[in-house]
Amino acid sequence: MELKSLANPFPCRRPPDPKKKIRPARRSRAPYLKSTCALSRRRAVSDMAVVGAVALSTPTPALAEQPDVTRYRKVGSGVILEDVVEGEGPEAREGDLVQFNYVCRRANGYFVHSTVDQFSGESRPVTLALGGEEMIRGLRDVLIGMKSGGKRRALIPPEAGYVSETLKPIPEEFGPRRSLLSHAKEPLVFEVQLLKVL
Repeated sequence: MELKSLANPFPCRRPPDPKKKIRPARRSRAPYLKSTCALSRRRAVSDMAVVGAVALSTPTPALAEQPDVTRYRKVGSGVILEDVVEGEGPEAREGDLVQFNYVCRRANGYFVHSTVDQFSGESRPVTLALGGEEMIRGLRDVLIGMKSGGKRRALIPPEAGYVSETLKPIPEEFGPRRSLLSHAKEPLVFEVQLLKVL
């Protein structure tokens, strides 16, 4: 494909001929707009799209130097997680007592519950042991390996989520608890921030 044809993608507009006089009654209709086009506008736009696609597919040196980074990984329980912030300090292990904040949403993005008030910013972190059977299995898999200050986002399938109404973390208030348990049979998205390993 020649790039010369794209120099002027809309050749229909020619400047008015200074030798021709425009009659006053026709000033609203510019006669130079009625010329025939050598290249249709549809063709010009499609050619510009092809050139743009070629430009985007050509790797830039900065992008070529970056290694392939796997953003998401799947763990054995079916949980898909993403490390958002790495964190610092020792990693949380099975049996540790951890303190964390979380936001729980449905898979379609609708809010279910959070330990951080979205208006005041007040935090009510949850403290649970990673080794016990009181925590939902998917959240335990998310927290293991995290460091203090770290953040992870995870998609927890129903079979690794609230399979029982006694599993924690669960809101104390009736409305949020009811909302959470009514969506227990669907995948939930948890955004977790580990505050401390106690």
